[in-house]
Amino acid sequence: MTVSAAVRSFAELGVSKPLVASLAAAGITDPFPIQSETLPDTLAGRDVLGRGRTGSGKTLAFSLPLVSRLAQREAARRRRPGRPLGLVLAPTRELATQINAVIEPLAGALGLNTTVVYGGVPQQRQEKALRAGVDIVVACPGRLEDLMRQKVLTLEAVEITVLDEADHMADLGFLPVVQRLLASTPEQGQRMLFSATLDNGVDKLVRRFLSDPLTHSVDDPQAAVTTMEHHVLVVPDQAGKRHLVKTLASGQGRRVLFTRTKHQARKLAKTLTDAGIPAVDLHGNLSQNARDRNLAEFSSGEVRVLVATDVAARGVHVDEVELVVHVDPPTEHKAYLHRSGRTARAGSDGTVVTVATPEQKHEVGKMMKAAGVDVAFEEASSGSGLVARLVGEVAAKVDPEARRAAIEASRRPANHGQGKSTGANAQRKRAARSQSGSGRGQAGRGQAARGRAAGSGRQEEPAARTPRPAVRSAQAQGARNEQRGSGSAPSPRRGHRRAGAPASNARRDS
Repeated sequence: MTVSAAVRSFAELGVSKPLVASLAAAGITDPFPIQSETLPDTLAGRDVLGRGRTGSGKTLAFSLPLVSRLAQREAARRRRPGRPLGLVLAPTRELATQINAVIEPLAGALGLNTTVVYGGVPQQRQEKALRAGVDIVVACPGRLEDLMRQKVLTLEAVEITVLDEADHMADLGFLPVVQRLLASTPEQGQRMLFSATLDNGVDKLVRRFLSDPLTHSVDDPQAAVTTMEHHVLVVPDQAGKRHLVKTLASGQGRRVLFTRTKHQARKLAKTLTDAGIPAVDLHGNLSQNARDRNLAEFSSGEVRVLVATDVAARGVHVDEVELVVHVDPPTEHKAYLHRSGRTARAGSDGTVVTVATPEQKHEVGKMMKAAGVDVAFEEASSGSGLVARLVGEVAAKVDPEARRAAIEASRRPANHGQGKSTGANAQRKRAARSQSGSGRGQAGRGQAARGRAAGSGRQEEPAARTPRPAVRSAQAQGARNEQRGSGSAPSPRRGHRRAGAPASNARRDS
């Protein structure tokens, strides 16, 4: 059933004083509709199915009861290695990271701790956190199941489970692993499912894992036309499309451009940057460090343009994005809704532009109808008045070479070229070089002395040679050769991977 509630404060909804203070410190004083609707039930321990459009406040809607109920049950006192009491599942690394960023300060206010688990990075740090004892784990399904198989953690103590973007889990083929993970949690635990849409396999999860759930839907499952301004701009050919996209990207505010493929995202970001419009890309082929770095540059305002594939549609929560451009129209209406949800967040307004060629008009029209968007198709070019209005004030161009130099300088350590490692291995190598250099110096001085003696007709006694120290013992060298799987000695110029170092091809969650 769907329950309506008058707008009340967080305190009136049952949120504890420490959490209300934490929210106020972050500038959050009034609950959004999805929070007002669900909090009375979730704080009471009910299973809930919550649906609200992207940007409606779903993350806070499940974070508050998760933290509150675990704190009431003295989770911190019951903390054990590898036995979390709270679990949040998310489909992408970006979304998991940003969910954790919301939960972490709330948990800290009540003496709880959190960690985030996802693939694409070495797992040692995640293992260390779990073995130290964590109350709440925010995870992507693939890496979490890997760690469970390795006996790093168990879900048998989980009391509250949250599944965010449940329909996207099903879309990405995560449904089987999600079912296995949920089946690993106690049946009597509280479970909450939140998503912008509740279809495409979500009903299977509901029937199997939720007990007498309450359903709260605060938005129509179509586009929020009251807060978004939608446009479909038709261009005659690909050349016109390229010029139009570059113009749409040239404004001063933040904007997100969506492409269909990773290659197109990378290429478009480079093209815009070379044209004086700094842009970063976000897609599945980037390393986690690169994804974090690019997203941080966009979030901070260092760059105004983010070019992304659909991997970002569920994971980018950045305020004040004024324009979303579908450079390549999505193939189905749910993707349109989630892409478009990068703007008009938290009650603000935004503009969504879809760029289409004449042959795409029919499919785009069907998609718009399914998304609940009644929009006219308008022919446009980079110089049209409508485009100028959508762009707003044009930002000053940035020299691409100067930007590259600035990026390289910012990523170079402050003591680059003069810092010293304090590790034991580095100290041994420096000692060896010092002794070796001392021997060479003595030999050089002896050679000079011999030269002087020859010039004066005197024979100089040969200088005693300082033996070069053995940098590695035979035993240590043998161990390294065994680690390398070869009996030959490695080149002294080549580095050696430490025993037990993680393989680079770690499993990645999309």
